[in-house]
Parts: sequence; C-alpha cells; structure tokens
Amino acid sequence: MKKLLLSAAVALMAITANAQDSGMTFGAKAGLNVATIGGDVEDASSRISFHVGGYAEFMVSDKFSVQPELVYSSQGTQEEYKESFESNGVVFDGEYEDKLKLDYINLPVMAKFYVTEGFSLEAGPQVGFLIGANVESEGTESVTFGGSTETESFSEEVDVKDSFKGIDFAVGVGAGYKLDGGLNFAVRYNLGLSNIYEDSGDFKAQNNVFQFSVGYSF
Repeated sequence: MKKLLLSAAVALMAITANAQDSGMTFGAKAGLNVATIGGDVEDASSRISFHVGGYAEFMVSDKFSVQPELVYSSQGTQEEYKESFESNGVVFDGEYEDKLKLDYINLPVMAKFYVTEGFSLEAGPQVGFLIGANVESEGTESVTFGGSTETESFSEEVDVKDSFKGIDFAVGVGAGYKLDGGLNFAVRYNLGLSNIYEDSGDFKAQNNVFQFSVGYSF
C-alpha cells in the first residue's frame, strides 16, 4: 500500500515541476456512483450516490498522459430485508432498509493511453481519506391482533465513523472519450485493496465503486 501512495506522490511532484512548460489542462467532473462493499460482506446491494471534483491532465506525449484528481465520493452499500412472525395470535410484520454512507476525499493518479483521437484507456492507484460514515435506518412495523392492525414508521441515523479506517487504498481502471470543445465522458471501476473496518479480525470488507462521469477541460 505504501508503494502505491509513494508512486502517486512521485507522479504528482513530477507533474507539478513540469506544469509551467507542459501542455497541462485543468478540468472539473461530476457523476454517478454505483457503490457496494465486497469481501466477506453478504447480501450487500449497490448504493446509488455521486462524486464531484477536479483534475489536471499532463500530456507526456501525443498518446500518453498522467491525470491526478481530487474527488469527493459518496460510497457505501445498502440492505433491504423483512421480518414476520406470529405469537399467541399476534402477527408482527416489518420492512427495513439500512444504508451505510461512507464519504471520502479520493486522490487518484491515472495513467491514460489514447488509443485513438479522443478515446483513452486509464489505470492507476487511488488513496482515499474518510471524512464521514453514517448508517441510516428506516422501516415500517405493523402489529395485527384481533382483526386490528397498527402500523408505525421510523427513521434514524447513527455516526459510525470510529468503526472505519481513516485511509483507504484502491486501484482504478476505466475508459474515457474527450470532445474537441473540452467536454468529456468517462467510466471507471475502483477496486478496493484494503480492509475498511477497524478491529475486524479476519473479516474483510473493501470499497468497490463504478463511476460514470461527465467532465469539462478548461
């Protein structure tokens, strides 16, 4: 993991040192996240969220560039489940949804290869810094007895940041297309490399995120 972070830092320093003499362009991007938690986590569904940030692209040659980014990314997962049982003539039914919301500031450094004019493939390391973690639970519970049913809904949110590690490592792979006017489109998959939970023992869980972005280069 340290090697990934060191490589990203070296790339950033090299780009900064040559920025004034290079064909560097800057841009902003935003888009959709389809996030989930991999590893030993079972029955996790994808959480639809978003990301927004900026980037700088340094053209090393006509075909190759390096693109460091600074991105706010809302990640996590969600789970829906039901419970139902009967006891002594009382019927209980419950429907629940739990959302794990993990908010990161991510610093990817992508190496991009332009296959044809405008179309590129990319790959590179990413380090993320956790800035917030919450579990949002909501549901509906009903109790039926003697032909009468009472229903109650609830919603609550709990801060669980202390349960997660502050730094996350990943590797991203993707593709993009850039128009002449600066508008560009990209798809990327970020595969988590490190366990995101604190003190989890042998239990493993990693952030896995598909990103669909629209950007504009200045």
